[in-house]
Amino acid sequence: MKTLLSFFMILFTTVLVAQTELPASISNAIKNGNATELTKSFNINVDLTILDKQDIYSKTQAESLLKDFFAKNIPSNFTIIHRGGKEDAQYYVGKLTTSTGNYRISILIKGQSKTAFIHQFRIEKEND
Repeated sequence: MKTLLSFFMILFTTVLVAQTELPASISNAIKNGNATELTKSFNINVDLTILDKQDIYSKTQAESLLKDFFAKNIPSNFTIIHRGGKEDAQYYVGKLTTSTGNYRISILIKGQSKTAFIHQFRIEKEND
């Protein structure tokens, strides 16, 4: 019985860790179209996809590309619609509402708490 209880406690803890919230600084940066603030959470190099353009970029390159995207597609709202992962790798899928339509945002964060950085960031046009 103790073994079974221990198993469920570990499982419950793992589920809680896997369902952590996207840091407010990242969510707010996306919602406000603030590329400078957003890229502060990027790894040194990031796998970035913006519509049909995909590559591995430095933070500086990524910031420039995101500034251009946000200038052309002014954000009005951002909401997380799905999240998951494990202790050292979290993913988030969200909906970005902009002046030109809706976009699907996918984010992969690796690491733990203060040492966690965005390793992958994708912006794709949402099929309405």
